[in-house]
Amino acid sequence: MITVSNVTKHYKDFCLDISMEVKEGCITGLVGKNGAGKSSTFKAILGLIRPDGGEIRILGRDLREFGSSDRQAIGVSLVESGFSGELMVRDVTAVLRNFYRDFQEDRFLEQCRNFEIPMDKKISSFSTGMKAKLKVLAAVSHKARLLILDEPTSGLDVMARGELLDILRSYMEEDEKRSILISSHISSDLEGLCDDIYLIDHGKVILHEETCVLLDDYGVLKVGAEDFKKLDKRYILRYKKEPFGYECLTARKQFYADNYRGIAIEKGNIDEVMTMMIGGEEL
Repeated sequence: MITVSNVTKHYKDFCLDISMEVKEGCITGLVGKNGAGKSSTFKAILGLIRPDGGEIRILGRDLREFGSSDRQAIGVSLVESGFSGELMVRDVTAVLRNFYRDFQEDRFLEQCRNFEIPMDKKISSFSTGMKAKLKVLAAVSHKARLLILDEPTSGLDVMARGELLDILRSYMEEDEKRSILISSHISSDLEGLCDDIYLIDHGKVILHEETCVLLDDYGVLKVGAEDFKKLDKRYILRYKKEPFGYECLTARKQFYADNYRGIAIEKGNIDEVMTMMIGGEEL
């Protein structure tokens, strides 16, 4: 669905240099700390910035050849954009009706009501959660084959995030050939949603892994200084010096569980992996 090959974009104090892929039928997550390059990657994929080098292909076509008719197949929600605060849902409906040939108006209005989005108030009066849900409902309202969602759950409470993620799951269940590229600061959202995860730092991919592998096979070892010296370090990805000794990130936690009885091993998750990959040291 999306192929990003050696795409570069140079700024005064930052350089994006990234390759990644979103496969058909998959939900791919993009994670990283603020300023890592997530938004720049999304803007490059959407043609909002012009890369200095590399190639981007969407739905099998070079992005440079993409026209307005091709964009009908993409649904987008960006953290920095949204509908004018002066509009009401009926105005948004008219915009979507005129822009998308496959706009499902009745369904869009029904979903707005189901998610308790005010129909007769200006968007400027909406809560953060209502605005976020409206953007995502608009993105899924026209039979898009691909969704590109930058921080769609940002600023939402637990209930609102759960409702929004349910929208995305329903979207994927309707057609097995659909795909989503999504970024989020909230790792638990991605752990329960994504098929694979890309971690970027300083504009580069530093880890790509299937989510199930990351959750099942990754772990953080906690060992004293003497035990660290004796540790087989073949499968250590990063390590950090701590007051008690060392923390070590591994993608083979079962190896250490089998060969080092009594070793303390914490199960891996996206937050732990991101913290260790960015803040830890390579051997």
